Amino acid sequence: MQSFKFIDLFCGCGGFSYGLEQAGHQCLLGVDFNAEAIATFQKNHKSAIGLNLDIGKLSKSMLKKYIDINEVDMVVGGPPCQGFSTVGKGDASDARNSLFKQFVRVVKLTEPKVIMFENVTGILAKKNEKTLKNIFASFERLGYHIEAQVLSADDYRVPSRRRRAIIIGVRGGKPVFPKKSSRRISVKEAFKNLNGKLYNHNIELAEIKNKLDKERLSFIPQGRGIRYEKDEKQFLPKRLRYNVDWAELAENRFRQTRLQRIPLDEPAPTILTSRSMYYHPIEDRYLTPREAAKLQSFPNKFVFEGSVTAQFRQIGNAVPPGLGKALGKAISSIRFSQLKDSKTKLDARLVASNAFTYKNHKKAS
Repeated sequence: MQSFKFIDLFCGCGGFSYGLEQAGHQCLLGVDFNAEAIATFQKNHKSAIGLNLDIGKLSKSMLKKYIDINEVDMVVGGPPCQGFSTVGKGDASDARNSLFKQFVRVVKLTEPKVIMFENVTGILAKKNEKTLKNIFASFERLGYHIEAQVLSADDYRVPSRRRRAIIIGVRGGKPVFPKKSSRRISVKEAFKNLNGKLYNHNIELAEIKNKLDKERLSFIPQGRGIRYEKDEKQFLPKRLRYNVDWAELAENRFRQTRLQRIPLDEPAPTILTSRSMYYHPIEDRYLTPREAAKLQSFPNKFVFEGSVTAQFRQIGNAVPPGLGKALGKAISSIRFSQLKDSKTKLDARLVASNAFTYKNHKKAS
């Protein structure tokens, strides 16, 4: 099995790179525009350099200042992806979609053996077909054989459901994707060792300030919440019900489930960037950042910097380390040949239809 030295672009707090390091690879450099995320990255990646920088300003001379670019075997990353998202408007013309060009630019500068690009599953939607073709073509012009798959994190021992489109490119070889784990990790199992002195785990800061919501939550069982009128009638006494005309609401429901407790005996839903999205499965409070991080497969020793709001943003935006580790182990088995040209013809629709490998999973955002 081989190991790669890599740089992580749009690294955030470093979940992706942390997982890859757990698989035996070495992170040389992490780059992100968010200062708090880079502070977290540097805190947990002692042997790597963290740069708080607009990637457009990452020049070849700057790279050479910090690392030996001849040592870069792999470039990984995930540009901001709101324009591709299946949640919200998903504007395919969103300017942030062009940030993948910066990823390609750095790949040109460093000429790695392997590239790994992650994004939301919406990147494979029909409306983004042109952008997807451009992404593939950009890498194939550089000599990379490109393949894409959508992986669900709970298939790789991550105790929450998160689907990500993973694009792997290999120069002189073929991409390798991880095989699914034989079992999933439940919330209960993930929370087992939340004891003793823990970072980012202040219970007092997880208290619900709104007394009415806290009382309502006390009636909600684990794994459930209020989205439809039937939920309200099933769980809440009349005195605590919402003063809404359900018939007047769009689709006769709340746009987002309220007071949604995470389940205990299965993986959690996709962990998002706001602490008010989910509640503790048993206690009448929000999750702490540490609990949310556990559901993203971060170990207890991984410390998050910044305010509680900033910590949740970092956790919700991160690639789960467990998924990164699975990908890291898979790519260790890539076989390189002496082929000078490993390009493949791209049919974007075929890629999209073949990429979704998971089955019978509950829907995740």
